Amino acid sequence: MSEPSRCKSTQHPDNVYPPFFAEHEVMGGDDEIKEAFYAFSHLKCHEQLWDAEGKEADNFVVKKLLTRYERFFREHPLGGEDVLSLRVPNPLVERADAKILLEALYSIARSYDLAKVFYGAAAKPPIVDVYVPMVRSAKDVLRVQRFYDEHIIAGQDRRLGDGDITIREWLGDFGPQAIRVIPLVEDKESILGSHEIAREIIAATRPEEMRFWYARSDPSLNYGNPATVLMLKIGLQRMRALEKETGVTIYPTLGCGSAPFRGNLRPDNVDAILRGYPSVQTFTVQSSFKYDHPIAQVQAAIRTLNETRRGEPMRVHEARLLPIIDKLERAYREEIAQLAPLINRVAAHVPARRKRKLHVGLFGYAREQSDVKLPRAIGFTCALYSIGLPPELLSLSALTDADIDALRAAWGNFDADLRDAARYANPDALHLLPPLVQERVRKTLERFPVEPDREHRKVTSIIAENLAKENYALVREDIVRAGMIRKFLG
Repeated sequence: MSEPSRCKSTQHPDNVYPPFFAEHEVMGGDDEIKEAFYAFSHLKCHEQLWDAEGKEADNFVVKKLLTRYERFFREHPLGGEDVLSLRVPNPLVERADAKILLEALYSIARSYDLAKVFYGAAAKPPIVDVYVPMVRSAKDVLRVQRFYDEHIIAGQDRRLGDGDITIREWLGDFGPQAIRVIPLVEDKESILGSHEIAREIIAATRPEEMRFWYARSDPSLNYGNPATVLMLKIGLQRMRALEKETGVTIYPTLGCGSAPFRGNLRPDNVDAILRGYPSVQTFTVQSSFKYDHPIAQVQAAIRTLNETRRGEPMRVHEARLLPIIDKLERAYREEIAQLAPLINRVAAHVPARRKRKLHVGLFGYAREQSDVKLPRAIGFTCALYSIGLPPELLSLSALTDADIDALRAAWGNFDADLRDAARYANPDALHLLPPLVQERVRKTLERFPVEPDREHRKVTSIIAENLAKENYALVREDIVRAGMIRKFLG
């Protein structure tokens, strides 16, 4: 298989402004067909993630792309440089949606049939890569791989009865012969143990190369932003060691949103991301990146990503960082347990940008603290920014100066990322917070002083006033206004 894309356009709804081609404020299925074409044709983003997890997906995306944009896809064959990938439900976690996995896998074969009709003998499979979220074991991946191999590919030669025709004779060939099933790890144990998950997959499948996706948003939601960054640095270092040990080329993907809490990947911050995560092959280009910035700036940023080759991961001192991660996580969970009612109250007024269902992974996947329920990561992030509390400030007060020095050395972009977030803090609105959180955030702001964004501070003060008065229609309007200043919703 060819080297994976450097940029993966995704459907994460973190944008303030709807794209120019959207028919409504909340993007639906047809808008996402246009979005895939726009990503390929205008942005030169060579992979579009088609999300069958957490939302209703259009299983006829390939047919619609080829028929609506025939000229483009004649000149730029789908399945060549430009590819679609699927994110499917994890059946053991998302029980109600488990059988959507089957629909998605069978749609791969149907999409290949359409490509063969469109391109003839030169057709390549439009979809080869399948992402499985919330992976905690190699079995989560291997089961999907085996189902495809044993029930879809091998199963086509089964007969429909004694002496009757085979499934292949009845329905036609099923292909492609091979797909690549890719883990998406989202919790602490799986990120730190990602190399062991990959090791088991390599032992079972003997690939020449593999992809591996590290989440960024949900770990930040569950453990806090600084703890997540340190986990990722360790995970990527361990994965590179496995790559050298096995000789299998491993291409990491990093999920990045525009808010520092969710990755800080913006068109004007690409160079910093590349410095911070040099071993990552693929970066997610989410909705805010694509739609909240001038198109020329977006295109230039994607061009930079496409033209930069991956290198070695940042070297980090794991034994020094692991206790810091634990310390950060404990402090963050204490703070979130107290903030949860306020977050949920504000998040109820964050405008939707996509037709999505609730994610099952609500705060630690509802295990350790099942009494704490939170919105999805984008709504969570937006809610806190909207009251002048950038969530990047949480948990940092627990660290000593020596801890901060170690964190700074491992992070690479710590000071710049913190400045990007802290300028949106509003000390005048801290009275909304529980006393413990208020005290800790004040301590962090004093420790890392940043010149505030005055316009954002004014809008978040108005939000605080209208929350107190329960003027929720005005709260919603001002949440959007504040997002326009930041150039991301959440």
